[in-house]
Amino acid sequence: MKFQIQHTTHYQYDGEVADSVNEIRLSPRTNGSQSCYQHSITTYPHAPLFVYEDYFGNRVHAFSISEPHTELTITARSVVVTSDAMTPRTSILPFEQEQAIMKSDAFQDQFAEYLAPTDYTQNTTDVQQIAHRFLSGSVESVSQLLAEVTTAIKKEYIYDPAATQVQTKIDEMIKIRRGVCQDFAHLMLALCRCLGIPARYVSGYQYISDLSGGNADFEQASHAWIEAYIPDVGWTGFDPTNDVPVGWRYIILAYGRDYKDIVPVKGVYHGTPRQNLKVDVDVKKLADIV
Repeated sequence: MKFQIQHTTHYQYDGEVADSVNEIRLSPRTNGSQSCYQHSITTYPHAPLFVYEDYFGNRVHAFSISEPHTELTITARSVVVTSDAMTPRTSILPFEQEQAIMKSDAFQDQFAEYLAPTDYTQNTTDVQQIAHRFLSGSVESVSQLLAEVTTAIKKEYIYDPAATQVQTKIDEMIKIRRGVCQDFAHLMLALCRCLGIPARYVSGYQYISDLSGGNADFEQASHAWIEAYIPDVGWTGFDPTNDVPVGWRYIILAYGRDYKDIVPVKGVYHGTPRQNLKVDVDVKKLADIV
């Protein structure tokens, strides 16, 4: 499927600011499941962009604005084609063989950064207790285990944008049993790593405009899910927020260990700390590419 995406981030400051230095991770990746055909980023005030690739292979645009300004607008526009033939990938080995591979020194060295806890994905007592639940029954494969974790998070936690903030850690979210896609992704990452399964955070978009029922008030937003590594299969997507197959509706921006690695827009500046942030996301499906 072919998509046109516009992602606008607008900061309005309560007074003049200056010496603004920023990083942007809003460039769709090109990989086995999608291709980015067009991409541009513009800023107001205008600033030249420096482009580089970070440790995780994400394209990063950096810029600075030294002169005083009272607002900053960053607009990313992209055209991306995703595969409409994507199907969930499942284990091809029995669980015992998968476990032996995951416990090997070579495997743990290869995926060390995706097995270690982070600030957002700590291996707490609550996480260990939840993870133990999934091993208490019969386990046939890693893919089955991952599917059960995905379904459980969707079933047992309520999507509530007012319940958490961007800094919320998983123990707090577990207690209130509410959160957003970022929280659910962090919980699943922590559970995967506790179970010895490498997992990474994915930022991007999920196209759901055609599922809104023509609701004029429907508001699009960025999305987060995870990819877990299944031995002898590879990286496979799971969405604990929606518990649906990660297929053509999903557009990948960036990978990381957690949200901190792939913040879409971050920066520092001199001036008033008071600001108003507004983010607008528009994802449209276009005619299939010829």
